[in-house]
Amino acid sequence: MKAIDIIRDEHRALAAVLRAMEFTVAGVRAGRFAPDFRLFAMLVDYIVRVPEESHHPKEDEVLFPLVRAACPEVEPILDELEAQHQAGEAHIQELGMALIHWQAVGDPGFARFAAVVGRYLSFEWAHIELEESRLLPLLEARLAPAARAAVDAAFAANADPWRGRDGEFDALFSAIVAATPAPMGLGGPAGRG
Repeated sequence: MKAIDIIRDEHRALAAVLRAMEFTVAGVRAGRFAPDFRLFAMLVDYIVRVPEESHHPKEDEVLFPLVRAACPEVEPILDELEAQHQAGEAHIQELGMALIHWQAVGDPGFARFAAVVGRYLSFEWAHIELEESRLLPLLEARLAPAARAAVDAAFAANADPWRGRDGEFDALFSAIVAATPAPMGLGGPAGRG
């Protein structure tokens, strides 16, 4: 199924952003990097725009209903994934608010932001793992050809998660890579100045 490849590509693109966030937070915590609020804002923006506004709606509106019809025994997995999608919105809001707080109060706000990032990363990695290990293997094995075609069509509309429709994410992803400190990204040493 083409949709499986697209879902995995979307997961890989998100994983790159999550790793950049984790790496940069760790660098700030260790005193290796100065806070780069522009980079953190871009990371949060990508998380909001790609998984929350593009990836998850396709799953909720197309993929999950078809899987429910074809594989009723996976209802608990789908229920958990849908609950995670809804919880993800609260996590993203908390992430954005913690970033704003850190920007407003300076260094004292970093600990809260780092804690929120840690919770969000744990949540998102568990979500990706559940989809990759429990849901995706069922798709090829159990979906009928018509259901596969419907899922493929829904996901083909955004076949390149690195660029998005009409390249809308291309500049954002490139800016994230350029701003993330080396060796994770292409940015300079970003020392504490």
